[in-house]
Amino acid sequence: MELNFIVDGSTGGQALSVDLTELVVAGWAGRDRAAIEHHIEELAAIGVPRPSTVPLYYRVAENLMTQANRIQVLGGESSGEVETFVFSAGGQMYVSLASDHTDRKLETLGVALSKQICAKPLARSAWRFAEVAGHWDEMVIRSYIEENGARVLYQEGPLAALRPPLELIRGFTGGATLLPEGTGMICGTVGAIGGIRPAPVFAMELFDPVLGRTIEHVYRIEQLPVVA
Repeated sequence: MELNFIVDGSTGGQALSVDLTELVVAGWAGRDRAAIEHHIEELAAIGVPRPSTVPLYYRVAENLMTQANRIQVLGGESSGEVETFVFSAGGQMYVSLASDHTDRKLETLGVALSKQICAKPLARSAWRFAEVAGHWDEMVIRSYIEENGARVLYQEGPLAALRPPLELIRGFTGGATLLPEGTGMICGTVGAIGGIRPAPVFAMELFDPVLGRTIEHVYRIEQLPVVA
């Protein structure tokens, strides 16, 4: 899957085209055990079984990655999750933004299958990981949904609440601190404010308070009818 990013940095924006052929979703990636348990209980409340271990690495089809502003889903039981997204290109690691959009009804039957059924929206901007590695924990992810015609804060939390990406990468690769070329990883989320629920619009951002910049992406969710 060829993806195109604008890499923002000290030298300005540069175009980067990368061919990603593998997508990994790092699930249950909280750093604080209590926070992980909160998210597990949050999902258990809608019928999702507890994970066998944490973190877990779910494999997702590459063709689910999209940088479009609209996705189509079956029915009205899906919702987004804001997460950082890391990938390697030319021996360097980059960070961007993703939504692990998931079918919640199907999630009660099988988490891996539910992650495979929905598109995974990605932002069109990226940063060099080396520029943010030193203050990674200070960065913040947040998301908003459209609810009753209003923009509502849905998720917000510092990356200090989640496992560092290098730790997740080492767990997936067996020790290497750089993802293989062609592999992208979605790196975990924070809890939903007011509970997990669907919405027609999902807006997400990664905010860097040290360098004063933000990666943003908004997408609309179009529901397809469920027929028997």
